Amino acid sequence: MGDSLNGTVALVTGASSGIGAAVARSLAALGARVALVARRRSRLEALATEIAAAGGVALSLDADITEEDQARAVVSQAVATWGRLDIVVNNAGVMLLGSVVDAPTEEWDRMVSLNLMGLLYVSHAALPHLLQAASGEPRRVADLVNVSSVAGRRTNALSGVYSLTKYGVGAFTEALRQEVTGRHVRVSVVEPGAVNTELRDHLRPEIREQLARRAQFEAMEAEDIADAIAYIVTRPRRMAINELLVRPTGQEA
Repeated sequence: MGDSLNGTVALVTGASSGIGAAVARSLAALGARVALVARRRSRLEALATEIAAAGGVALSLDADITEEDQARAVVSQAVATWGRLDIVVNNAGVMLLGSVVDAPTEEWDRMVSLNLMGLLYVSHAALPHLLQAASGEPRRVADLVNVSSVAGRRTNALSGVYSLTKYGVGAFTEALRQEVTGRHVRVSVVEPGAVNTELRDHLRPEIREQLARRAQFEAMEAEDIADAIAYIVTRPRRMAINELLVRPTGQEA
């Protein structure tokens, strides 16, 4: 399976750490040339160097995808560099939990801008290229994978607006799937439960403490979700994984 993505080009957002970095490593190991997209240039360059040392090919593209022109630019740069785009993993996101009452609404703006609008901008820019890739070799299929959350399936008193964004990702994914699946662009949503990443580092300290008291189980690692995404994009052309909910074994809700 080490060469199953030979000849393809992938673009991964939120690639500077966590799930995005793990996905980039995984796709590169499978033979894809990978465009790494995030805001932290030094992190991207270090990851690109690591991928190259392992025999892969990667391109660092620092950008703020909440700005539509920057989202379009990174897609254009990937295509200009390698001539095609076969796989997009919309992984960039932020989780800012807390009650709705007295919430700092700036947190809502950040979540809607990145979790929804950034994903929409990248998807819109990428779709013509994905449709073109799906019409020819080497795979005659293309993949758009949106990383959501278990919070896109269920919500609680602290995740109202975060869940709003992730439910939105699920709705958009399913509508787009119906639109393009007949043209062999597979549109998938992955919904992770608790994962050890930097996502919780952005929480207010009091919210982080509340979550720490709740979590009495072993969380997943970023590589676990990368494995799930690698599974999705390496299926035969005849098969599409539309939705994948992945929880830690010990996570009940």
